[in-house]
Amino acid sequence: MAVKVIEDKCRGCSLCIKACPFDAIEMKEKKAVIKDNCTSCGACVEVCPFEAIIKEEEEKVITEDISKYKGVWVFAEQREGKLLNVAVELLGEGRKIADKLGVELTAVLLGNKVDDIAEKLVKYGADVVLYAESELLETYTTDGYTKVITELIKERKPEIILIGATNIGRDLGPRLSARVHTGLTADCTRLEIDEEDNKLLMTRPAFGGNLMATIVCPDHRPQMSTVRPGVMERAKNDENRKGKVELVDIKLTEDDIKAKVENIVKSGKAEVPLEEAKIIVSGGRGLGTQEGFELVEKLAKKLGGVVGASRATVDAGWIEHSHQVGQTGKTVRPKLYIACGISGAIQHLAGMQDAECIIAINKNPDAPIFKIADYSIVGDVTEIIPAMLEALDNVDDIVSAVKAMAANA
Repeated sequence: MAVKVIEDKCRGCSLCIKACPFDAIEMKEKKAVIKDNCTSCGACVEVCPFEAIIKEEEEKVITEDISKYKGVWVFAEQREGKLLNVAVELLGEGRKIADKLGVELTAVLLGNKVDDIAEKLVKYGADVVLYAESELLETYTTDGYTKVITELIKERKPEIILIGATNIGRDLGPRLSARVHTGLTADCTRLEIDEEDNKLLMTRPAFGGNLMATIVCPDHRPQMSTVRPGVMERAKNDENRKGKVELVDIKLTEDDIKAKVENIVKSGKAEVPLEEAKIIVSGGRGLGTQEGFELVEKLAKKLGGVVGASRATVDAGWIEHSHQVGQTGKTVRPKLYIACGISGAIQHLAGMQDAECIIAINKNPDAPIFKIADYSIVGDVTEIIPAMLEALDNVDDIVSAVKAMAANA
């Protein structure tokens, strides 16, 4: 809705200016004028005694019959010929949704000479792989990828599209939704199908992670969401699985791509692979100081894992955001998660509670983290971690001794 002034009715009484909480109205030649910062709250409409200010309905986009849309699509993101882990996770979730709806699961793959990835997608559960191949698609560009996928959507009409909430996915998703005039729920952590009408229920953190919002897209198709990496369970690889790989005909020229990638410069610092780690040792405010992370790093290195962190330690500047686990960080599901000095705020638990085994160390016996932990250790982390390291060293010595005895036998 937009606020509009009917000049012939306006008498310049200024009541609307006094009523506007955003200073979004001014007088010009004794007529009210709406400024650009108007939020269309309607306060001015209510006070105008001459009915000179109205709310005007914006033009609505007329959509096609949504019953024409069928099937679940997953954007199979690849970089430099390597399939991203989040694509495999989305295939696992997409397979469940497609089976529940009784429709095909389609993987959409864009790139250049990545035929091997197309075959992998079938093994991971895709019924159909739509493969668009071009040198112009070798490196991701917003214009190129958006044009190709938009044309496929308009031609094939999928009911649901799932995209990983990566840097590329967060750029691509909004562009696609705008082109095909539908909604987009960003950064989802759970997807379900409504039992009553088969709508996609898309759940994501809201208000800084303090609550979870479930969003539906009832009137437009496709239903689109970007999904946070590490949240969904990976699809199982089945070498015997058969599917269809379709090389789609695309019309893409260099003129279609406004911004061209001249060079790719990778960051010198490697990204922390939390989502793929089998073992994660995370530190919280209970470490006491930034130096406490030195103990966490030693334990993680000893176990062959990586370092995670709570939001409190990141906010305090003790460690970089790339290590953060939780609703506003990364969602993980490792085989072993060791929480050191983490009390267990609900935002943090949501990011790691699906770990196969959770060990919690905290000096507060009533810490919420203990409610979900498989093993709980009450005590000071600065004393317990050194003891764990010493015990692991002793195990290494025993293993080495046994190997030596076996070799001499």
